[in-house]
Amino acid sequence: MAAPMELYCWRGDWGLPSVDIDCLTVLTYARFSGAPLKVHKLSNPWKSPSGQLPALKTQNDGVLFQPAKIITHLRKQKYNADYDLSATQGADTLAFISLLEEKLLPALIHSFWVDAKNYVDLTRKWYAETIPFPLNFFIPNQMHRRYLERLQLIRGESWREDDEVLERQLYTDAQECLSLLSKRLGTQKFFFGECPASLDAHIFSHLAPILNIKLPNNLLQQHLRSLTNLCQYCTSILSIYFSPDCETPPRVSPKPQTAESPDLEDEPHKRRNQILTVAFGVMAMVGYALLSGIISIQSTSGGGALERAITMDDNDEEEDE
Repeated sequence: MAAPMELYCWRGDWGLPSVDIDCLTVLTYARFSGAPLKVHKLSNPWKSPSGQLPALKTQNDGVLFQPAKIITHLRKQKYNADYDLSATQGADTLAFISLLEEKLLPALIHSFWVDAKNYVDLTRKWYAETIPFPLNFFIPNQMHRRYLERLQLIRGESWREDDEVLERQLYTDAQECLSLLSKRLGTQKFFFGECPASLDAHIFSHLAPILNIKLPNNLLQQHLRSLTNLCQYCTSILSIYFSPDCETPPRVSPKPQTAESPDLEDEPHKRRNQILTVAFGVMAMVGYALLSGIISIQSTSGGGALERAITMDDNDEEEDE
């Protein structure tokens, strides 16, 4: 029997199978289409064969790491959640996905990665506690920059992080998008009737984080909770398709890691990956410290010995798994 396809994605929390929108899209589509995947829930993107999450490791096509390419591959393998859609419904799928990308996603990125209180108190804190040391010192910052670049790409040159007028327009667009989705769903179970399709995977992956994650500032959650059909829609998908994944213990204070995750135990060359991860992490930290002036190297007047002063005044966080 052929080896199963392997999906690498961010681990879940807050009752979600994954905290990442792109990972959640792929996971949901796989459940809808019945694709047999071996899923690795990770807290370190460097454990992925592509260095990115999500990533799909296939037998013949190598590693795919963009959600659209992963879903296309699953369709080619006869796992097609859109098999019964008409041409009109296929066109509607493309239109609504484009609407999500242009109107709702920017507000989601802003909520999690730009809003100062949300980013400091929840987003950065969660990733810093989840990603293993020493990578948790710089991977959250890398992710922050990538999401800012993604937001800039979506909104164009007019976007400026400190422009309050543009920020209000961003959330207005998102609330209008949510209202439109609620009107389009109506009393249906899914957006095209009784069976879920790829559009439902995209919509659910954008709505579920808004509904489940407890952000300090969450204007979108307030508006979404007023749209009861969308709330029921998310709850139904979680209970039907992800009930085993959502049985996670309550969050506790971070603890040092004592054992490897079962998913990681199956990876080949595990020890080599661990050594490389630590080595790259240490080199990256030292390089960053040298460039930013955190580490200074001076020659003493006595005998040319090196005096090093290292100051760390930022995080005092531990791993939680």
